[in-house]
Amino acid sequence: MNTTYPYVLQPLPYSYDALSPVLGEDTLHFHHDKHMKAYVDNLNKALEPFDQFHNMPLASLLTKLDELPLSAQTAVRNNGGGVFNHELYFSTLNSPNAGTKPSVALQAAIDRDFGSIHQMFSELRKAALGQFGSGWAYVVTDKAGILSICATPNQDVPDLCKWIPLITVDVWEHAYYLDYQNRRPDYFDAFITLINWEVVSSSYKNRNVLR
Repeated sequence: MNTTYPYVLQPLPYSYDALSPVLGEDTLHFHHDKHMKAYVDNLNKALEPFDQFHNMPLASLLTKLDELPLSAQTAVRNNGGGVFNHELYFSTLNSPNAGTKPSVALQAAIDRDFGSIHQMFSELRKAALGQFGSGWAYVVTDKAGILSICATPNQDVPDLCKWIPLITVDVWEHAYYLDYQNRRPDYFDAFITLINWEVVSSSYKNRNVLR
């Protein structure tokens, strides 16, 4: 997420069948190879005329949208957010049989801020299922390590000046429709078995340098 223009569609960090049966190969091919690629391509197209922003990392672009030419702001917000959100989403998943767990430090923060991991998931579930239409739900941390839950519509991102997203649930229908049709609750309940706690714990540990 700290790369600069021209942005490149990063390959999945696992095989297309690695998340099965929770998310099938067809879902990953469509979601990553088509939907996410479109965001990457459209972000590059929007930024192409503006050399002065080519060396700005994506997170910085998304926190300084008002510095962009007015003609580019909406396209960068939508497509840049799409790239940011999808990179986080795909990078924090792994096989449902991987059996990873939160680090001691992250687990302690979860217990402190939510009471338990079950309660954290309950609040994340409420945010994900309560999102009207398309959007995202997140577990985020501030630089002090305090955890919170938030949600955004469309491809908006959380306030990246304040929060570092650790986990995100994509509740656009293309993320789950081939496997779950309109059963968003079933998708969420299966999704949490895919979380790569090693990646999430590393992000939590390095929160002060992640931007």
